[in-house]
Amino acid sequence: MALAPVIEQRAGCGRGARAAARLMRVFMRPLVTRLPWTPLTLRFAPLLDLGAALMPSPRGTRVTRVAGLGCAAEWVRGRGVPADSDRVILYFHGGGFVACGLRTHRRMISRISQAADMPVLSVAYRMQPRVPIQTSIDDCVDAYRWLLETHDPDDIVIAGDSAGGYLAFMAPLHALRAGLPRPAGIAALSPFADLDIDVKIAHANAPLDPFIPARRMWDMVRTCFPGAELTDPWLSPVHADLAGLPPTLIHVGSIEVLLADAELMAERLGAAGVACTLQIWEGQAHVFQIFADLSREGLIAIQEIGAFARRVTTAVTPQKAA
Repeated sequence: MALAPVIEQRAGCGRGARAAARLMRVFMRPLVTRLPWTPLTLRFAPLLDLGAALMPSPRGTRVTRVAGLGCAAEWVRGRGVPADSDRVILYFHGGGFVACGLRTHRRMISRISQAADMPVLSVAYRMQPRVPIQTSIDDCVDAYRWLLETHDPDDIVIAGDSAGGYLAFMAPLHALRAGLPRPAGIAALSPFADLDIDVKIAHANAPLDPFIPARRMWDMVRTCFPGAELTDPWLSPVHADLAGLPPTLIHVGSIEVLLADAELMAERLGAAGVACTLQIWEGQAHVFQIFADLSREGLIAIQEIGAFARRVTTAVTPQKAA
């Protein structure tokens, strides 16, 4: 039975967010526009995560490395979050499938952990072009399977941003295909969900996005999805059978080009009978939550993610010590 997605227009864009968007338009968008997608340049993309080691985590953050997976991963607990919580979040970072990692996203993930009062398993899935996209998906499914050894599926929320938002949809879909139970919920931040870039080029936000030049996304698709059929349901979330997915929260900025993907994904989820809330945040850029140090709206959005995670899970988190 089809469900109309709940679409919330979140008004308000403060000076911090506007300043961040201006800086991205002046410095980041020209760089992304001109930087060639060649094997040589992509070889250095993972170094971005090493540089992020200079970014301190919020006070009280606890990080524990995880062994036993086919890729790097770590537990991140925000201040005051108990290690023995039954409820957890499984998080996949963004970065265009070629960059970023545990360090670039640790600060935002710590805030999400604190907002949800849950530990977060942050996964550094293997990336393109070193491995095919299926390997990235498999890494994420394996992390979910690993969590299921110690946690009830109704106590696991899967989340991610941008390319990680893509994986937050694809991992549950492939997990269901493998016979695994569905998680409690999905939270996707500015998700990439449609391999057809022409849709984004034609969107009204194409000239407005301060960070992503829509046409350059074809380079990402050609590199990370070589030879793929754009409507392949096992590679394109908007073309998949979504009926088995859990309640979903989607965040997107009103000026980013991936608004096209967010709106279409919410529509397709609703058509499949999946409860979906799409929050469109006024004046916000791509994955604005990562700029929460500058944007109060980023902090508010993170609180929304935490509230969603608590709402869709069932277990009672142990009481914190007084």
